[in-house]
Amino acid sequence: MKGDAGGKMIIKSKLKWVGLVGLVLSALSLFTHFLLARYSYTEEGITEYQAITIFSWRPIFENADLSSNNKLYKRLWGPVRRLESLQPHAKPRAHYSVPVSESDRYIFVRIRGGFHEIRSSICDAVVIARLLNATLVIPEIQSTTSSKGISAQFKSFAYLYNEDQFMAALANDILVVKTLPKTLKGARRKKEIPSFKVLNSQSPYYYLHHVLPVLIRHSVVELVVADGGCLQATLPPDLEEYQRLRCRVAFHALTFRQEVQELATKILHRLRAPGRPFIAYDPGMTRDALAYHGCAELFQDVHTELIQHRRLWMLKRGIVKGNLTVDSNTQRLNGSCPLMPEEIGIILRAYGYSWDTIIYISGGEVFGGQKKLIPFHAIFENVVDRTSLTTSWELNRIYGREANLVDKYPKTPPSAEKEMRHEAWKTSGQRPRPLPPPPARPKSYHIEGWWGWVAESDNEPESTVIELRTNAHKLLWEAIDYMVCVEADVFVPGFDRDGKGRPNFASLVMGHRLYQSATAKSFRLDRKEIAKHMEEISDHLYEANHTWIKSVRSHLRESLLDRLTEESKASKSLSFLSFPVPECSCLRSESKGASTSQLPAAIKVARSCPAWMGKDVVSRPGDKENEDDLDEDDSGPFGLFFRQSGGSSNRNNGGGGGRGGGEMMSSKEETQMEDQEEMDGGDR
Repeated sequence: MKGDAGGKMIIKSKLKWVGLVGLVLSALSLFTHFLLARYSYTEEGITEYQAITIFSWRPIFENADLSSNNKLYKRLWGPVRRLESLQPHAKPRAHYSVPVSESDRYIFVRIRGGFHEIRSSICDAVVIARLLNATLVIPEIQSTTSSKGISAQFKSFAYLYNEDQFMAALANDILVVKTLPKTLKGARRKKEIPSFKVLNSQSPYYYLHHVLPVLIRHSVVELVVADGGCLQATLPPDLEEYQRLRCRVAFHALTFRQEVQELATKILHRLRAPGRPFIAYDPGMTRDALAYHGCAELFQDVHTELIQHRRLWMLKRGIVKGNLTVDSNTQRLNGSCPLMPEEIGIILRAYGYSWDTIIYISGGEVFGGQKKLIPFHAIFENVVDRTSLTTSWELNRIYGREANLVDKYPKTPPSAEKEMRHEAWKTSGQRPRPLPPPPARPKSYHIEGWWGWVAESDNEPESTVIELRTNAHKLLWEAIDYMVCVEADVFVPGFDRDGKGRPNFASLVMGHRLYQSATAKSFRLDRKEIAKHMEEISDHLYEANHTWIKSVRSHLRESLLDRLTEESKASKSLSFLSFPVPECSCLRSESKGASTSQLPAAIKVARSCPAWMGKDVVSRPGDKENEDDLDEDDSGPFGLFFRQSGGSSNRNNGGGGGRGGGEMMSSKEETQMEDQEEMDGGDR
């Protein structure tokens, strides 16, 4: 018996060792697999890849290779060569004094609002500090304070931006400190510091004649900025240096903190990993913007009620003027409403972008839900956003360590009156008696979920701590989207106005792209013109003919240059950062003495670049001549909306029929069409 037991023990022991060895070998195999997966054998040797990250996006392409030498590629993705002489130049150009090492005047700024409002307000705060010769305390971003449930490791401004870089970049402009001196901290805690609730677009006169005397008397003032910008966008000519200071703040000093930059860089690498250019598209469909501009009837569902509820709230507070009920179709035809994702998809396909184009959607969730994006996903295969290019732990990393708000903030307990009623019921009378009604289901409203309160009250429910935290997270999401949109090969805005009628996120992106790389394609769409085009094919939306396609292409091509002058008039007066030229740019003359007559009027007035910026732009032979003729030839057939199967031989000779759109055009037909366009329209 003892021998049998001993034999069984030996067998079990051997099995354990076999299992252990198997686990070790499996671990070594996985480690070797991931190690080798970092490398790829090529003709030139071993190439190292970046660290492996598992995420949901797997791009699908019709052709493995995308040639960058043909005219179609240059038309879709090539630079706007007429703007290549426009260079960023935001350094001071006249006598510019460096701030003194000590100052007894301090400006403390508290900023409320969304991403674009915060960015504009910070730039204005720096200019005001310079104007008043005061020291600026690092601004406090109200939506990123610890009371909003965010991680305690970040302090307001540092939640979004790099404080050290901000202070170092502005060392020659103003003095910046992280906190008030100890002698003034106590006064702020006791609320003894004079405070100004600054309205949007205040003039320099206001600060010099109202704020400065108080600042001199008390040594510190607090500015509360709630309307997105506290200084007027257009300044007198003698204050032009302050406009360049705005550019230095927005485009050089305001850098996002390291974790946000690293994640945005990873997303850019993943977008470019297939070796293809990509489009960044910002829908701009927010509830506030739709309510302000009267676009509720474009939805025809519960979202219409939500928009109308918000518009009523705006009317009561004087944010918007007019009637509660507005003809949304009229607003849309006037260009006052956002372009729907489906409309953007149709005009992009008409311009020539194929169904497998990589498109990055910024701005988080589109108001109206994912159903508004279903047609867009049907038109383009490779549509991605922030969530499909990152993992949950990568996003959690930029949030920092946050408390569990579900446990920390439990549901509101029942009122004392209800408790007393329940206790009285327990002790009252003899049974039997009717059972009490079941306890009321606690109401909990989620910012992205069902809006049950619309029919119950004229007021919106107060935001919970979880919703406040989500609003802080949205700033980080928009920071990531901002970096991706600025670096995109092509940028397309669906709307360029916010819920107060001012330039929004997309406008700041276009202004940054115009400053940083003017030749990068940014379509400044005329929504009124696009709405007119869409009305022409409203009965056969996916069966556009050649004439319509030619008209859309002409408009998109004109929006790259001709719309710059209109944009300078429409947006610059509301937000300088949406159009920072010519104040923050200069023109580099061409080596062969070409004139700048082809530049838009808003850019011609820019000064010549200084000699220290390097050599003049060298024109390559034929570049200018070919730019106007890039539409003459598109290699291969052109299928408008759907991917083509079975080659290009299945074309109808009749007009308009075909699967998913009008008949397909051969390169010869496109050449004839574009030749006729050049004869009709002349040199654009």
